[in-house]
Amino acid sequence: MMRHEQILQLKEEGSAGACREALIRNIMGVDEIEYDDAVKVLEEIAVVCREGMFIHHLPYHIGAAVAVGAGIISFPLIFDLQTVQWFNTNYVTADVPEPKDLETWLEVGSWSWAWNEPVMGQISFVLLTAQFTRAQLLNLGISPYGNFMKKRRAERLIKKFPQYDEDFLKSYSYSTRLYAKHKEGHGDF
Repeated sequence: MMRHEQILQLKEEGSAGACREALIRNIMGVDEIEYDDAVKVLEEIAVVCREGMFIHHLPYHIGAAVAVGAGIISFPLIFDLQTVQWFNTNYVTADVPEPKDLETWLEVGSWSWAWNEPVMGQISFVLLTAQFTRAQLLNLGISPYGNFMKKRRAERLIKKFPQYDEDFLKSYSYSTRLYAKHKEGHGDF
């Protein structure tokens, strides 16, 4: 069994297992119960901590789906002759090269790149500036969405379980993953 000082040090370093263990020990002290009973209380806290998690990680799912979808769709929009011709007819109306200049997928790509390059370049620039903005927000100490949601989740736990140490609840909440459930094992540091 680890000493309390070691648990607290690991908790401060962000170890999810140590945050969990510190909270269990706090529950034991506050409720004056044994370890196994404190684990059961922690399981109740974990349920509350994970409430609404679908909404918390929904923007990440949407972002990933849009990115994958756009990446997949970009190939036929650049290299497939039928898709490029359809897109040109309906949205671009550029002059179509001679059939001899559209015999290979690379030639099709060379033609379609004329109108795809500005769009993809602009999307790339927007993503670059978004990454830069996020980095500057972090430098200013302003939390992006994920940290904002973790903070809200921690506040909910503190409000629902005021009898336990606020710092231990907050650390536990912050160390709980947004999506994949952390392996809840004894001594998991």
